[in-house]
Amino acid sequence: EVQLVESGGGLVQPGGSLRLSCAASGFTFDDYAMSWVRQAPGKGLEWVSAISWNGGSTYYAESMKGRFTISRDNDKNTLYLQMNSLKSEDTAVYYCAKEVAGGGGMDYWGKGTLVTVSS
Repeated sequence: EVQLVESGGGLVQPGGSLRLSCAASGFTFDDYAMSWVRQAPGKGLEWVSAISWNGGSTYYAESMKGRFTISRDNDKNTLYLQMNSLKSEDTAVYYCAKEVAGGGGMDYWGKGTLVTVSS
């Protein structure tokens, strides 16, 4: 059974930093690209970032470039999202997701971790 469990969310002041983690199990982690997606209160899903199976390629939504860094540790089956210079508009539930082999979407999601950016 595929499981994705996010952690690391919480309350942080504007300008602060957080690192999210996603522990993966139930599949061969280093066979798949992974993504982070978020949902702000009252809004739809927004793709945040993606990383290739070996971490060699990373991709970001425009508003996250330069502030967020996606990474992975295939030995630990763990995906990360380092978030710096956080803004109030980054407040959202953050989900990690497993990409479908060959691209074209995501087929498994975690339950999410809430990030609240507020003074």
